[in-house]
Amino acid sequence: MLSIFSMGISSGFPLTLILSTLGFWLAQEGISAKTIGLLSLATLPYSIKFIWAPLIDRLQLPGLGGRFGRRRSWLFFIQSGLFLSVLFLGSTNPAENAGLTALAAVLVGFMSASQDIVLDAYRIEILKDEELPAGAAMIQYGYRIGNLIAGAGGLALAAIYGWHVTYYILAFMVLFGAVPALLMGEPATKNQDLIEQETEKVAKFLDVESTGPSIWTMLAENIYLSVIVPFKEFMTRKGWLLVLLFIILLKVGDGMASVMTSKLITDLGFTNEEIIFANKSVGFVALMIGVFVGGLVLKIFGTYRGLLFSAVLMAISNLSFAVLAELGHSVPFLAFTIGFENLATGMGGTVAIAYLSGLCNLAYTATQYALLSSLASVGRGFLAAPSGFGYDEWGAAVFFIFTTFAAIPAIILLMVMKRRGFVTENLRSGSHSTSHSSGIDS
Repeated sequence: MLSIFSMGISSGFPLTLILSTLGFWLAQEGISAKTIGLLSLATLPYSIKFIWAPLIDRLQLPGLGGRFGRRRSWLFFIQSGLFLSVLFLGSTNPAENAGLTALAAVLVGFMSASQDIVLDAYRIEILKDEELPAGAAMIQYGYRIGNLIAGAGGLALAAIYGWHVTYYILAFMVLFGAVPALLMGEPATKNQDLIEQETEKVAKFLDVESTGPSIWTMLAENIYLSVIVPFKEFMTRKGWLLVLLFIILLKVGDGMASVMTSKLITDLGFTNEEIIFANKSVGFVALMIGVFVGGLVLKIFGTYRGLLFSAVLMAISNLSFAVLAELGHSVPFLAFTIGFENLATGMGGTVAIAYLSGLCNLAYTATQYALLSSLASVGRGFLAAPSGFGYDEWGAAVFFIFTTFAAIPAIILLMVMKRRGFVTENLRSGSHSTSHSSGIDS
């Protein structure tokens, strides 16, 4: 669990470097708000990482693969690239060449998203079934600590050593992910019988034995086994479409509310000191408690009730923003609202990570988790994009009440899934199965 926590730190720090920390650097260099806003595109790789996840899932790196194993060889290779890309970003001068800084930020985003593909697969495969809830909590703890080090720690370092040296120092945070993997070893390969069955099928279809393998048949075989089979395996489970729809809808209301939270707090006239107090003290502690409670709820009550309770809690937490909008400038209630929202977010994040982890077939962990986590970001990001129109049209209080009701479709869908037997009280009770007729029992 300490190793998973450490890997979370390595996973969390790059995103903060290219969003929050880089934003402060650019602002201090006098870069325009439009340019700073466009740099948010550096996070695009996180949403589309499922595109190259099959390559990482199946391809064995020559040389490194034989020595460290498939997962760790990819991890060390990608972390080397992440280390160099952070150094590259730190060496740029945004005041003189903002384009080069943007290119470096995109490269950091790509390497960070690729690191997440491997770390998520490694975590899921190295843990036992009963360890998934605790593992989901520990990866979140580490992720948040990584955010904190790269954010607050980065600002503190920049005040002393300057921005270039700060990025050079923070690049070494990749060691938090590399050292535990080096010590824990390579996860055991599982569910290889499914891969063998599909390999035989595609070889027979391409008639490899009679014609001999050509470069085209080898390419077709690899594309089929790496890209098509992981999605095919998931789509042949009972209720797969309902599960994907639930994943998309789960955080729609939460995402809509989070987009407009800063706008509400600013409109109510809270000072930076008041916001820092609510966010960095009360909010951070509440988040850490929520992460712990999420793992505990999963362990005691099981998957279905954990998902249901966290979804309801996230919905209700949005009502506190509606109350805040009516109360106006109240620092104590701002602290309560931020704390309540962070508590629900921490709990919901732990439950969601554990649930998505349990859905993955261990033969295709990286590909399937990358797809599922990308779909989860759709509800939080893309579907929440029009939130500003509702906020301006209805007013803050009505808007946040609406975000509460926006969570109802996911809750109803979860109940339908439970009634149809697509959700049980145990994580990963069916995801090991290589049978195409197995239901989604996670």
